[in-house]
Amino acid sequence: MTVTSADSSYKGFRYPKEIISHSVWLYYRFALSLRDVQELMFERGVVVSHETIRQ
Repeated sequence: MTVTSADSSYKGFRYPKEIISHSVWLYYRFALSLRDVQELMFERGVVVSHETIRQ
């Protein structure tokens, strides 16, 4: 398995890169608050705090 720069930029994070990317996409694409993103992720079965999203 080859490690790319995109893979290495997510190294050490608790959540998979797909979840992180989706949260960031929601936040910027729809100009949502961190709490809004938290609620949307919860509806999809991902329990994450707004502080974790901020980081």
